[in-house]
Amino acid sequence: MKPATRRRHPSFAVAIVMVLAIGAAPRAVAARATQVAPGVWRIRLGAPDKQTPVSFSPMKPVTAAMKDLGAPDRSPLDAGAIRWRRTDRGVTLELPLGDADQVYGFGLHLITFNQTGSTAAMLVNENQGYEDGSSHAPAPFYVTTGGYGVLVDTLRPATFHAGNTERAKDPHASERPKEIAVTTGDLYRARAVSTKRMMVDIPAAKGVDVYVFAGPTPLKAVQRYNLFSGGGAVPPLWGLGVYYRGYGRFAEPEALNLARYLRENHIPCDVFGLEPGWQSAAYSCSFKWSPERWPTPDAFIAAMKGMGFEVNLWEHAFTHPTAPFHDAIAPYSGDYTVWNGLTPDFTLPEARRIFQEYHGRELVDKGISSFKLDECDAQPHQQRPWSFPDFAQFPGGLDGARMHNLFGLAYQRTIGELFTQRNRRTWGKVRSSGALAAPSPFVLYSDYYEHRAYVRGILNAGFCGLLWQPELREASSLDDLYRRTQTAVFSPQTVIDCWFMPQPSWFQIDREKNIRNEVMPEKDQAERAMRDILNLRMSLVPYLYSAFSDYGRTGKPPFRALVLDWPDDKKTWNIDDEYMMGDDILAAPLFGHEASRSVYLPKGDWYCFWTGRRYEGGVSYDISMPAERIPLFVRGGALLPLAEPVEHITPDTVFQLTVRAYGSPCRDRVLFEDDGFTNDYARGLQAKLTLSWSPEKGGSVARTGNYPKPRNAVKAWMPISGEAVPPTAAGG
Repeated sequence: MKPATRRRHPSFAVAIVMVLAIGAAPRAVAARATQVAPGVWRIRLGAPDKQTPVSFSPMKPVTAAMKDLGAPDRSPLDAGAIRWRRTDRGVTLELPLGDADQVYGFGLHLITFNQTGSTAAMLVNENQGYEDGSSHAPAPFYVTTGGYGVLVDTLRPATFHAGNTERAKDPHASERPKEIAVTTGDLYRARAVSTKRMMVDIPAAKGVDVYVFAGPTPLKAVQRYNLFSGGGAVPPLWGLGVYYRGYGRFAEPEALNLARYLRENHIPCDVFGLEPGWQSAAYSCSFKWSPERWPTPDAFIAAMKGMGFEVNLWEHAFTHPTAPFHDAIAPYSGDYTVWNGLTPDFTLPEARRIFQEYHGRELVDKGISSFKLDECDAQPHQQRPWSFPDFAQFPGGLDGARMHNLFGLAYQRTIGELFTQRNRRTWGKVRSSGALAAPSPFVLYSDYYEHRAYVRGILNAGFCGLLWQPELREASSLDDLYRRTQTAVFSPQTVIDCWFMPQPSWFQIDREKNIRNEVMPEKDQAERAMRDILNLRMSLVPYLYSAFSDYGRTGKPPFRALVLDWPDDKKTWNIDDEYMMGDDILAAPLFGHEASRSVYLPKGDWYCFWTGRRYEGGVSYDISMPAERIPLFVRGGALLPLAEPVEHITPDTVFQLTVRAYGSPCRDRVLFEDDGFTNDYARGLQAKLTLSWSPEKGGSVARTGNYPKPRNAVKAWMPISGEAVPPTAAGG
C-alpha cells in the first residue's frame, strides 16, 4: 500500500463520545478535536490532570519542520470512534485500530518488539528482564503501520492493551482452537484477541488528553512527535566518540594511569567516566570529591583535559546530609528519603535552580562535561525496593507513583538546562526516561546484559524519541567481546563500561580474573582487534553527526527499525535484530560465537560495506563474517563519507574524508559543520557541505552557510560497483 492510498480514519471537529460518569447512566458529550500544531490534534476527555508529560515539557514545537512534513487538515484517527468511561477505578479509553495495523512503541523495551496483541504497562521498572510490559523508560506513545501516532498524556501508571482484550459478545473475537492443549504455553497462548481496538486503563484519573500525530507514514508520525517535543538532541562531536568508564574503586592515580595507557596505545577515547568512588558519599550522594581518593580534583581534571579527555561523573539525585545544598533543597523535596538522602522535586523551578547552581559552580565550571544519572528508576517487582514508595508525596503535587514516571526525565531536564545556560552541549547517560524526551541530551542504559535484548532496545527506542546504548562490560569469549563492541559502535553512544573490573576487558574478559589482575594470553590480539573496531566508529563520526543533525531539524530518528522505513513490507514487521543507522547504513549484528546469520534486505540495491558486492533487496541472504566484522550494508545510491580515524575529537579537528559512491546515480550527501561544542549552531552559525558525484563528472563539493571554519576535507572519491550476488546465494 503506497502512502498516498494508506487507510485514513475520517475525523470530525466535534466528535460524539460516550461517557460513563461515576454513578450516572451513559450520556452523550461533545468532545472537541483541536489542532494544536501542524498535523497534531488534541482530544480532551473529562478533566485531565494538571501535571502531565506535556505540561512538564519545556518543549517548543518545531512548527516549520512539522509543516514541511505535510500539514493535513484532518486527524488520521477517527475521533468519533474513541470511547471512554470514568468509574471509581479511573478512566478507560477505547481507541480504534485498523484491521491490519501493527503497533510499536510505549517506550524502551528490551524483551518485546511488535506490540500488537501485547500489554504495555507505564510502570518504571529497573529490571528489563520481565515480559510484563514495564520498562526502564515507559512512554505512553505508540505508532502504527496505519501511519499515525497517539500520545495519551498521563503520568499515571496506565496500561495499554494493544488488541488483546475480548469483550462479551465481541463480533471481532477469534475462536479458540478445537484441539486440546497439553502444555501451559499452548493453553494460555490460545486466547481470543481483537486487533480492532487499543484499550487504555488509567487508574485514579478523572480525564485525559489524547494527542494524535499524522503521518501519512509511521516514520513521519514519529518525526512529528519528536518535532512536537522540540526536535531531537544534537550531541557535541566528542559525544559521538568512545566512552571508557573506569573501575568503581579507582582513585586519582589509577584513573590517570588508565587514561595514559589509552593514549599511549592509540585506543580511541573521547570521554573518561568516574564511578561512585569520586564522591565522599555516594549512596546517597554528597556531590563532593572524596579527599582520600581524589585529593586534587582540579589538577586531575586539568591532566585529563591535557590528554584530550572529557570527564563524565556518576551521580544520582538522592541528596546526602553532608551535601552542601542539602538544607537548601530540603523544602523542595519529597517526604520519604532514599538511602537517607532527600529526593528533590525537580518539577519545581527552585529545586532545579539549587541543584544547578551547585553543579555549575563546583563541577561544570571546573571542567566536567557530562553526567551519568543513575538510580532514577524504580523496582516494582522487588521485595525490598530501595527507591521512594508510590505513596510518597512531593511539594509540587505529585505522588510517588507519578513521580517515578517523571523522575528520570525531570533529572535530565535539570542537568540539560545547566549546560544550556552556559551555551555548552553535553551528552550523558541516564537510567530512566519517558515521553517527549527527544530534545534531552542523554542516552539510556541499564544493568540488563543480554546481547539480543540490547539490539532490540536500539530499535524500540527509535519509536518514541529515546536513545539507547548497549554498553560493553565483560564477555564470555573473544568473539563475544568483539560482537558486543560492534553493537556498541553502531549505537547512539559507544561505551566500554569497566566499572566492576580494573583492567580493560580486552586484557581479561573474565571478571574474576580481571580483578586479580590476570592477563589473558590473547591480550595483544584482542587489543589490536578492539582498536580496529573502535576506529570504525571514529571513521563514521561525520556521517553520524549529520544523522543527528537531521534528528534535530526533522525529527527523524538516527537509529530506527526497518518497519519505519518500509511499513508496507510485511517482512519487516517483526525484524528486531536489524536496524538503520542514518538513512543509508543497515546493521545486522552477530551474537556470541555466531559466524553467520540470515539478513533481510528491503527493496532496492544494497552493497556490502566490507566487500562492495551488490545485493538485490526484497529477499534474505545467509551472511558470513569473521568475528572482527559486523554485517553492514549500504543503500544503493548513497554517498558515504568515511573519515581517517582520530583518537579523540578537539575543537580544531578537521576530518579527512574518503567518499564512497555506491552505484549510480547517487544522491547528494549533506554534511553539517559547526563548532561541535556550543549551541551556536541552533542560532544559525552552521555550514552545509554538499557532496555530489556522477560517473561522468566525478565528485564535487559545495559549501554554504555561516560557519567559517571547515570541519571536513574530502581527500578522495571511491566508486563502488561490485559484482551482483544472486538472490539465492550466501554472501559476505
